[in-house]
Amino acid sequence: MLKQNLQQKLLQKLSPQQIQFIKLLQVPTVSLDTRIKEELEENPALEDLSLTNMTEPEEQYPDRDPDEDYSSGNEESNDFDEFNIDDYLQEDNVNEYGSRYDQNGDDEEERKEMPIAIQSSFFENLQAQLDLLPLADKDFRIGQQIIGSLDDDGYLRRPIMSLTDDLAFSQNVMAEDEEVEEMLKVIQSFDPPGVGARTLQECLLIQLRRKDTGDPITTKAILVVEHYLDEFTRKHYDKLEKSLNMNSIELRGVINEILKLNPKPGDSNEVNTKQHQVIPDFHISNNDGVLILTLNSKNAPELRVSRSYQEMFEHYDKASQRDKKMKEAVQFVKQKLDSAKWFIDAIKQRQQTLLKTMNAIMQYQYEFFLTGDEKNLRPMILKDIADRIGMDISTVSRVANSKYVQTEFGTFLLKSFFSEAIQTESGEEVSNKEVKKILEEHIGGEDKRHPLADEKLTEILKEQGYNIARRTVAKYREQMNIPVARLRKEL
Repeated sequence: MLKQNLQQKLLQKLSPQQIQFIKLLQVPTVSLDTRIKEELEENPALEDLSLTNMTEPEEQYPDRDPDEDYSSGNEESNDFDEFNIDDYLQEDNVNEYGSRYDQNGDDEEERKEMPIAIQSSFFENLQAQLDLLPLADKDFRIGQQIIGSLDDDGYLRRPIMSLTDDLAFSQNVMAEDEEVEEMLKVIQSFDPPGVGARTLQECLLIQLRRKDTGDPITTKAILVVEHYLDEFTRKHYDKLEKSLNMNSIELRGVINEILKLNPKPGDSNEVNTKQHQVIPDFHISNNDGVLILTLNSKNAPELRVSRSYQEMFEHYDKASQRDKKMKEAVQFVKQKLDSAKWFIDAIKQRQQTLLKTMNAIMQYQYEFFLTGDEKNLRPMILKDIADRIGMDISTVSRVANSKYVQTEFGTFLLKSFFSEAIQTESGEEVSNKEVKKILEEHIGGEDKRHPLADEKLTEILKEQGYNIARRTVAKYREQMNIPVARLRKEL
């Protein structure tokens, strides 16, 4: 049975401006330029002053009340008569928009992008080697199919039978499994060594056999990989010495020979500098014991309203007749002006939020930024910073997860400064980063022939006043990507 009823609900919804700000806040500096370029392409009412020759004072929107309704939907025709050019055009000092904390200004060096060397990709390199071989058309197409079926790490993980089916259905090439196998051996002779392997064992063997010139170390390394790979992986060196009738010195040479090999040959050619480039969002300098925080100038682009759109408004204001087409044109202009204003406000709010959050983190971790010693990191959670700056925890999380700060001791992700508290025997609360640092020091200084087990590390920490359980030690060790004692063993 259907019923109708009235009810009142109190809902909290994000406005389009808030959504835009949230999206901009989590964009790292390295991607901010791209995001601004996208907005410039979509909105002709927005201009980048760095790309415009300025010959007179530029104009920009005044700040708006964040509680004001910016709706730009369908409005009554008499609303157009209420437009005021002065609401959109005001004399403004462009430099005020930049980061006032950045003493360096817009340094020309900062505007230059890092050049990227032009190089062929991994698959292009393999294709080039295939092109040089005197092959029949059928073999060439089989080789192309094999190369196209390789994973990014250089392995062939598709069965030969599947490749044969692919050739028949997609290229109308009727090939036998043996023919595909023969062409796979040809591909495996290409550079980088190990490419086209179907397993790790095959990958290592391809590389060792290519190096084998009668050297006894290489010969024994082939024997280990071919018949004792499991014992080698598990570091059962005693079993290897007994099975191969070798002493520890000979076995160490064999192990070093295997460790020189590349387990992922495809990754060696895929080096994209742009993807791995980190641009710090903040800079912290030490001026005689006083920390100075500056925001990367790339976070403060100089944006303004387009001059041509200003002239459109002026033309409308002076027009004596305002027909329907004129009103539609002005409505379009107003919508673009509002969109440009929202974007400029979001960029400015992003800049202020970044500075406010980073300044609170710097003050909270002042001793660390002075010394660079991880043992001086205080326990800090997102709520500690959120309470200090009067913002939501989610806002602090968006800043911390994608922003970097450059210090005298290196460049750090903000997220790395947050840690849980651990209580010592004296009742003092310390950061778990301090415990991890102590663990790292003890593991780094251990006798690799007899590495420290988690139980022994727990005892060492308890002796130093850190009363934590063995499972916690294991958790911290795994977080630092340190293997168990058995796998840290060396000869």
